[in-house]
Amino acid sequence: MNPRLAAARALAAVLSGKASLNSSLPAQLDKVDERDRGLTQDLAFGTARWQPRLDLLAAQLLQKPFKAADADVQALLLVGLYQLFYTRIPAHAAIGETVGCADKLKKPWAKGLLNAVLRRAQREGEELLVGMERDPVVRTAHPRWLQKSLKAFWPEQWEAICAANNAHPPMILRVNRRHHSRDAYLALLAEAGIQASACQYSRDGIVLAEACDVRGLPGFADGWVSVQDEAAQLSADLLELAPGQRVLDACCAPGGKTCHLLEAEPGLAHMVAIDLEAKRLARVRENLDRLKLDAELIACDARDTASWWDGKPFQRILLDAPCSATGVIRRHPDIKLTRQAEDIPALAALQGELLDALWPTLEVGGMLLYATCSSLPTENTEVIDAFLARTPGARELDLATEAGLRQPHGRQLLAQEGGHDGFYYAKLIKIAASRG
Repeated sequence: MNPRLAAARALAAVLSGKASLNSSLPAQLDKVDERDRGLTQDLAFGTARWQPRLDLLAAQLLQKPFKAADADVQALLLVGLYQLFYTRIPAHAAIGETVGCADKLKKPWAKGLLNAVLRRAQREGEELLVGMERDPVVRTAHPRWLQKSLKAFWPEQWEAICAANNAHPPMILRVNRRHHSRDAYLALLAEAGIQASACQYSRDGIVLAEACDVRGLPGFADGWVSVQDEAAQLSADLLELAPGQRVLDACCAPGGKTCHLLEAEPGLAHMVAIDLEAKRLARVRENLDRLKLDAELIACDARDTASWWDGKPFQRILLDAPCSATGVIRRHPDIKLTRQAEDIPALAALQGELLDALWPTLEVGGMLLYATCSSLPTENTEVIDAFLARTPGARELDLATEAGLRQPHGRQLLAQEGGHDGFYYAKLIKIAASRG
């Protein structure tokens, strides 16, 4: 299969609301040659990254929009535009290969249209984009609702946030404390000819100068190191783990934090890791097995404590709550396509429900660490504010980190070019059992 066609089909599934790139792209990658897999992934992710800008450009170039049934042709056009403006692929090859894919979509009628639009884009596209730059959607390549939200919440930082969201993320490693110190592993990387440096905030974090295949990392197969963003790594130390504790990791997939907690404190009495879908827990088990760690994995709705909790209280809870993922757009650019403004209040309500449900499972004196990978205070400090207001036995604790910006509750990490993802943390202590 042509990599452009594979990318377009994956993107069309996203545009049609039927999938994310993470779910649709793997199936398409299976259909292309090994040498074309990297190109397919770049075309799909790159087109999604710049889609808000490319979509408005396409609207300028088209006489009328595509019908819903032709989302695949629309996606193919966007892939062609991405190649023209954001890759080094020669224009004649980008246009010719893209137009040729219309036959594979069994829509030969689209060949003339695609050819005409892409050739006009080649001639006039740069000038059109310059003329459209006053529109912040074009300038930032963010959907209008998100651009407006970021500007409202972060008036001084919003443009830097958008720039970081559009940048390629660095590859960041987490050193397994059970095997090596960070300094020792940095020395191993240097011996292997891999340039790297220590992260600023995570004691276990290393950022690579260039991304590489994990199979080339010293001891990866033996569990010496994992791939995990620096912001996500902070949870292990913020939880203040100690030997003998029972710990709950709620909404745990894909398991990076579960594994980090176990690496950070080998003396934990018990680790329970829960997630809504059993298939997502399979990935958690794979990570645990590679690192030679163990946890009790339970597929369940965390809110339905009667179905999974044995009644024994936890001393520590990590609630990595489902969220808009607006802090990790650079790693999942299709969030720009799939997430809508109306999703945010619904997610905030779900986050509140999870806090309410899990709080009774925490023992008096225990700590709960609330985390999201969202950059929107609606899902973060506002959720914690509402929870504290309705929960007399809950108090907030300071976070022992300089990362991010202090908020009315917790700290907000904003995505940094070359640095950590966008993330939020707040820490709560239970000073009394709930009444009733």
